[in-house]
Amino acid sequence: MIAKPSLPSGPFIANRRPLSRRHFLKGAGVALSLPLLDVMAPRFTRAATAAAPLAPGAKPRRMFAICNNLGLLPDQFFPNGGGRDYKDSLYTALLKEHRNDFTVFSGVSHPNVDGGHPADVCFLTCAPHPGSGSFRNTISLDQHIAERIGIMTRFPSLTLAVNTRSRSLSCTGTGVAIPPEDKAAEVFKQLFIQGTPEQVAAEIKKLDKGRSILDTVAGQAKDLERTVGARDRERLDQYYSSVRDLENRLKASRGWEQKPKPVVEAPIPVDPASPAQYMEKVKVMYDLARLAFATDSTRCITLMLDSVSTPVVEGLAGANITESYHNLSHHGKAEDKRGQLTTLDTWHMKRLAGLYADFKAVKEGEQTLLDGTMVIYGSNFGDANKHVTTNMPILFAGGGFKHGQHLAFDTERNYPLPNLFVSMLQRLGLEEDKYGSSTGTMRGLEMT
Repeated sequence: MIAKPSLPSGPFIANRRPLSRRHFLKGAGVALSLPLLDVMAPRFTRAATAAAPLAPGAKPRRMFAICNNLGLLPDQFFPNGGGRDYKDSLYTALLKEHRNDFTVFSGVSHPNVDGGHPADVCFLTCAPHPGSGSFRNTISLDQHIAERIGIMTRFPSLTLAVNTRSRSLSCTGTGVAIPPEDKAAEVFKQLFIQGTPEQVAAEIKKLDKGRSILDTVAGQAKDLERTVGARDRERLDQYYSSVRDLENRLKASRGWEQKPKPVVEAPIPVDPASPAQYMEKVKVMYDLARLAFATDSTRCITLMLDSVSTPVVEGLAGANITESYHNLSHHGKAEDKRGQLTTLDTWHMKRLAGLYADFKAVKEGEQTLLDGTMVIYGSNFGDANKHVTTNMPILFAGGGFKHGQHLAFDTERNYPLPNLFVSMLQRLGLEEDKYGSSTGTMRGLEMT
């Protein structure tokens, strides 16, 4: 039981140094409750109420966002020429079997998203200046989508990662980072392993307990609202809205616990034990995403490929990698390092080609899983060697768009990548014309 906070008898002093939302809540005596619930949010984000089934003949649409936070060698990635007659680069040639299933983008970036490595957490938020001391992230595209269509599936979204349990692409409505799941086996069990009646009852008991905690926190929030100034009240209101949203999700979770999970023939995946088995970890996560989408367990997945935290990569046939991924990214144009980095990039493209092929092999009526899934692959870095966050390498596949082209924008004055997010939202049937720093929909990208 969370203790009731001891509240001050009078108003806060007007000239007191402003406190952040997190510090303010600690000062109010609820340090263990309100911040904890932000951390709890992603866990319960994974369940929602059952929605009405799709109309006869209608197929679900989905989004899979993947970020490799050390990028790709730009001179090996970007094709020559624009339009549908572009000449393949070394990397896009590895995807040639699927050329009509994806679009290559160059000359795109998130306006005002700078700061080098910290920019990876803005890949789906577009929040400006992530390297600044006053940075505050915003809601990510996947969570924006989950809030609107998440009720249609057991799991409104899945937040996954390779080689990190702290950095992810997903942020809540208040900009709080959602810790990712990095064990495919554990996620598989949540998706497909039905618990015993006793285990189900225990989970429901946990959910009911969570609801009582939320009620307690909500009461504290109301008490606090009566004692703070207008600016802090606005901050508290934002958090209070998140608490109520979480409470609604908890209520929905209770219903899903009693519904049978889908049955799949695939065995529980085996997670590679070492972070050095990086490419195997990527493959396991790609397979997991395919199963989750194919069973309509979720319609929104993000995957952070944390190359920064990856040591010397092992297990690549015929390759001799001698330095950590991060060190190789700072190659300084040294040919040996660039050669090793090219090997890693090549494996990324092979894995992506495998993902495209596997998604195309799953039939949904006259279409494939790839036809119904928008897969965006890219990086916050246009050039990790120089910490450049412009001219981001972006591949966008599937999802019911006309592909087979290279949309080449100005590499000096970049076109806003958030425009692609608006097009994606509209493809999902959401009537929205703005996201982050967008200026409209993505020019040159048409729906089928």
